[in-house]
Amino acid sequence: MKRQQAWDLLCEYTKNENLRKHAMAVEAAMRAYAHRFGEDEELWAVVGLIHDFDYEKYPSAQDHPFKGAEILRQKGWPEEIVQAVLSHAPYAGVSRDSLLQKTLFAVDELTGLITAVALVRPSKSIHDVKIKSVKKKWKDKSFAAGVNRADVEEGAADLGVELNEHIAVVLQAMQGVADELGLAGKTG
Repeated sequence: MKRQQAWDLLCEYTKNENLRKHAMAVEAAMRAYAHRFGEDEELWAVVGLIHDFDYEKYPSAQDHPFKGAEILRQKGWPEEIVQAVLSHAPYAGVSRDSLLQKTLFAVDELTGLITAVALVRPSKSIHDVKIKSVKKKWKDKSFAAGVNRADVEEGAADLGVELNEHIAVVLQAMQGVADELGLAGKTG
């Protein structure tokens, strides 16, 4: 599947700009890890882009990502992609056996925390975010309280990557698409 197909699918089901930006953040992180691991960057990026495409229409744990998986299958998407999408939700009951699945789980929540850290900076720029900034906010459980830090830690451990290094990979990936994420900072 190509990025344009993934983008079209995302836009068909997701009108909320913040949800689209989350998808693009996960896409960037997935591409960075695919590069790091010598995997298929396009495939991994597509999985990152569509992992939550059904969330706006089907936000309950009863429906997401199950409705998305049904839609993907109906549209003829490869089962590898369907399984990766299912596996990112711990409650879906799909084990994360592949490196692709493990990586999606590892980066998903972390992108939300990094975005939140960037948005509280005076500059609103992700370029001003450092690993230590993320770690400081990490400790404040009331900050970005919806981010499941245990999932991020578990995901990094499953990848065999130390947490600071994991944060660095995802942060750098997101910095590379700061404009698209609306995190390039205030202008003049």
